[in-house]
Amino acid sequence: MFDIPGPADTPLALGFMIAGSLIGGLARGFSGFGGAMIFIPLASAAVGPQVAVPLLLVADGVMTLGLIPPAFRAADRREVLTMTAGALVGVPAGIWLLTSLAPQTIRWSIVVVVVALLALLVSGWRYHGRPRPALTVLVGAVSGLFSGAAQIGGPPVVAYWLGGPIPPRTVRANVVFYFALSSAISALGYLSSGLFTLPILAAAMAVAPLYGLGVWFGSRMFGMAGERTFRRITYALIAGAALVSVPALDGVLRGG
Repeated sequence: MFDIPGPADTPLALGFMIAGSLIGGLARGFSGFGGAMIFIPLASAAVGPQVAVPLLLVADGVMTLGLIPPAFRAADRREVLTMTAGALVGVPAGIWLLTSLAPQTIRWSIVVVVVALLALLVSGWRYHGRPRPALTVLVGAVSGLFSGAAQIGGPPVVAYWLGGPIPPRTVRANVVFYFALSSAISALGYLSSGLFTLPILAAAMAVAPLYGLGVWFGSRMFGMAGERTFRRITYALIAGAALVSVPALDGVLRGG
């Protein structure tokens, strides 16, 4: 089914790719973020982070194009562009980490960062003040760093925007539009760093339909499903993805 570069040559590894695509897309479609926190740990265990990260960027970019026009119309575009200014600094720094560190180091770092970001989400902490330009740029830089390195820059942005006076639907639109822009910055950086190869692009086309199916279902659940229940389920799925993808379990993943 998949022709993916890297060690995705066991049924369990392929299962990680399929589960990460479907479940990650579902979370992405419902909330506008979160898909990477499920997909990246699982896919990195199967094919390595230097393959998994650009692969997700392509699949997510292709399959979420339909979310961008309504998000553009509903978003606070000035606020989004201010945060994007920070991403212009953070994303290149994250790409440097992705291309410079050893794969095992990146994988352990991804697990640690995902767990830390999950703890932030579960804690319910939110910034309750009004967005300020300097702080918005800083949050964009932190989010950009995580996005460039692993496409997991959602939680800092959500924690910053969701607790303030911005209406929830505007927050969702801001998140979707911001990540469309930061993904474009990441794409340019991955291209110039040689992370986009023909095998990875071909693999992304194989993963994209599954991811897109999850996004389609998730986007239709928005406003229909109980947000608290769905959020708790998503948290559990993120925790599970981080747990089973730790490098110490590679012997199980590889069937060894």
